[in-house]
Amino acid sequence: MRRLWLLFAQTITVVLALWFIVTTLKPEWASKALRGNQSLQMTSTVTMQEAPANAVPSQNSYRAAAKRAMPSVVNIYTSKEARQANSPLLNDPFMKRFFGDQQNQPNERQSSLGSGVILSPEGYILTNNHVVESAEEIDVALPDGRKTIAKVVGTDPETDLAVIKIDLPSLPAITLGHSEQASVGDVVLAIGNPFGVGQTVTMGIISALGRNHLGINTFENFIQTDAAINPGNSGGALIDINGNLLGINTAIYSRSGGSLGIGFAIPVTTIKTVMESIIKNGQVVRGWIGVEPQDITPELAESFGIKQKSGAIIAGVIRGGPADKAGIKPGDILLAIEGKPVGDTTEMLNLIAQLPPNQKAKIAVLRNSSESTFDVFIGKRPAIKREE
Repeated sequence: MRRLWLLFAQTITVVLALWFIVTTLKPEWASKALRGNQSLQMTSTVTMQEAPANAVPSQNSYRAAAKRAMPSVVNIYTSKEARQANSPLLNDPFMKRFFGDQQNQPNERQSSLGSGVILSPEGYILTNNHVVESAEEIDVALPDGRKTIAKVVGTDPETDLAVIKIDLPSLPAITLGHSEQASVGDVVLAIGNPFGVGQTVTMGIISALGRNHLGINTFENFIQTDAAINPGNSGGALIDINGNLLGINTAIYSRSGGSLGIGFAIPVTTIKTVMESIIKNGQVVRGWIGVEPQDITPELAESFGIKQKSGAIIAGVIRGGPADKAGIKPGDILLAIEGKPVGDTTEMLNLIAQLPPNQKAKIAVLRNSSESTFDVFIGKRPAIKREE
């Protein structure tokens, strides 16, 4: 027993001696050892909480709406050949010094991107006209990884809508909502392919309804939203919190090219009419009477000496057009079309566009302070000719 005690005492003495030498000659070794021991102690005492794997989403989450609508929103890539202008100036040696021999350079291809929404299992996709306009090739990429080439069914530049078609099985068509029941303040989600980064969902509210007089399209009835919409979102979906389509994102107000919180979408009410007409006729058929209207302003009313402070005044009549043949003249003030009052030129255009061509319609006007009604034989609105 004494021997064991002596052995223990000697061991303790040696250990203490070594510790003394280490702390004297290499104190950093001792502090490092102590810190390591403390960190081990701290690690062993830390407790963390983890949520259940199948936790119920918060009531403020819109994951269900996004999950329902995202498979129906596709990415669209278009390309066209950029043709070089053959100008005599380019043959001048002085000009060649700055621009090179442009005529000998091969034509380049320009590419752009946008979005689209699958509206039918048969492959009909709705997008913006400016996304596919003049495109020589249209490639469509689905969220499930499939890619294919699309063909244009028809376009409507006056609402900036276009219908394209792809041929793939099991296409996830979106469910149409009711934009006429939407209200300012409703939460909406915008889905698209901004800047080509890939499918993206942003959230906001409906800021206004029935926006017009913006100079974007001929026929305007926009849903305004503050959901972030950027280049590449054009043709994408604006959906409600149930994942139903409310509109097609088409334009933004921006000074920098990015989102400033003012975006515009074409509502479902317009989408359905345009798409059905394009699929049926290859184009949208609208009524036309051949007049040039102008909004009545207080200043205009004062100069004309009329009491009417609102409405649409006929500034010009196309010779030989439906209105001219019916007896409508410049200076007449449109009051009603088929019994529906005319508040401004936008309402006038929309009311006339809805009239079927080759049928008569009653148009009430104010002329020389007296009201008159004319039977106008509605014509077909001519197609817009775009300048190259």
